[in-house]
Amino acid sequence: MDNSECLCSSDVAHWRKHLLLWYGKHRRQLPWRDIADPYRIWLSEIILQQTRISQGQPYFERFVKQFPTVEALAAAPIDQVMNLWQGLGYYSRARNLHKGAQQIVALGHFPNSKAEWLKIAGVGEYTAAAIASFALGEQCSVVDGNVYRVLARHYGVSLPIDTSEGKTYFARLAQQLLDTEHPADYNQAIMDFGALQCVPKNPICNQCPFADSCVAHNMQQVDSYPAKSRSVKLQTRHLVLLYIKTPCGILLHKRTASDIWRGLYEPLTLEFSSSPSFAEVVAAAQLPKEAVLRQVVVGLKHELTHRHLKVDAYEVCLSVPYERQGFIVVPETERSQYAVSTLVARIYQLLNSTD
Repeated sequence: MDNSECLCSSDVAHWRKHLLLWYGKHRRQLPWRDIADPYRIWLSEIILQQTRISQGQPYFERFVKQFPTVEALAAAPIDQVMNLWQGLGYYSRARNLHKGAQQIVALGHFPNSKAEWLKIAGVGEYTAAAIASFALGEQCSVVDGNVYRVLARHYGVSLPIDTSEGKTYFARLAQQLLDTEHPADYNQAIMDFGALQCVPKNPICNQCPFADSCVAHNMQQVDSYPAKSRSVKLQTRHLVLLYIKTPCGILLHKRTASDIWRGLYEPLTLEFSSSPSFAEVVAAAQLPKEAVLRQVVVGLKHELTHRHLKVDAYEVCLSVPYERQGFIVVPETERSQYAVSTLVARIYQLLNSTD
């Protein structure tokens, strides 16, 4: 059923009024709110993509301190940006943030519309709408995971949110409900409502201002919304990390392939089709005969969005200098200056604890 076609003006007015009343009582106090600074709003939106506020806020504060202007961010070396981002994950956001800053500086001003923001690296429909409404007061609705959940439950929309039909439907419904006189407050309100009240599990329905009109609540099916058409099948990959130490330092490789870890540094990393034996690791690594290997961890589990990793790690000690194509030698005391993935950071911690 296309409930958006059934919306009447009184229902829309009631929705807007009570959502904004709720927001007035429960709104979150955040450093990127109640400002019109496009730089900080853009920065916060990129950091908060697929990231909880509690995790992202310290990164936002560090970035603002390190790069107080978009010009400072654009002029920074990419390695410095990646290092500051370390631990936040989804590193393509950091690369796009740096590229976006350079685009904005080249443009000579911040984009002045949603359409212009869409031309900036890493900015999609949601992010462009958020920045345009928060910084410019543009009358465009936002649709993130919280908004999908709130609208799907309240209107009983069973269209899968991961299909083009579902995305189009929810975008139209969200735009119909938008308070065009207060677009920024409305967008913040519905996202906060989803994050604090209409949460994924155990929503607070007994204190919800929309409980009487919520289809999912009245049908006792809140856990069924929003709907998705498919589930993600995790792939299992078997990796071995070799932390090579020489008298001159450790060997690190900067990833250049187009994957989630591009631009990050790592020790020698090998991949196998199944859990390898020690002999298989030695044969694949092609290390000097003098190398002494010490196992640091075996079968370490590390989860990514679409992959399940099983990781073995070895410390490799060499008593003579050693070079390997594609690798740099870094003094071990300086390794913190080179951004690494969360997985490599975990290996570093294990190495420290077993020294």
